Amino acid sequence: MTRIKELVKEQAEKHGRERTSLMPILQAVVRSEHYLSEEAMIAIAEELDLSTADVFGTASFYTFLDTVHRGKYIIRVCKTITCHMKGKDEIIRTISDILKIKLGETTTDSRFSLLQANCLGWCHKGPVMLINDEVYPEITPEKTSEIINEYLKKK
Repeated sequence: MTRIKELVKEQAEKHGRERTSLMPILQAVVRSEHYLSEEAMIAIAEELDLSTADVFGTASFYTFLDTVHRGKYIIRVCKTITCHMKGKDEIIRTISDILKIKLGETTTDSRFSLLQANCLGWCHKGPVMLINDEVYPEITPEKTSEIINEYLKKK
């Protein structure tokens, strides 16, 4: 049994095999693998006795359920009008300059992916950046540089 199938089976035992178990299982796979591969979505469909179209439709609907490979650290910058007005483009430019990637790209070592998010729910503290589950409110290009450089030091 492949590692993905084992992970899906383990999550189904934890969350159940009903339709309502789909989201927690999708989220667990993304946490572990950083995206939902075709193999993972097929394994989930089989384990929950759902159609693969149903699993893919759910996965592709939600922004945070990536269906393409992402880096270990997924950087999301809020793109709402509030964050835009407070300098989110400068934040993206700073990250791009440091990591040498553009929006939607992943570094060649698969450590970082740079994305935008429709809303991170922190409009009162913009611009906002999210790295995996860590929120960074009221960031400036200088703070962004410090944060990214700290992540670069991690192994």
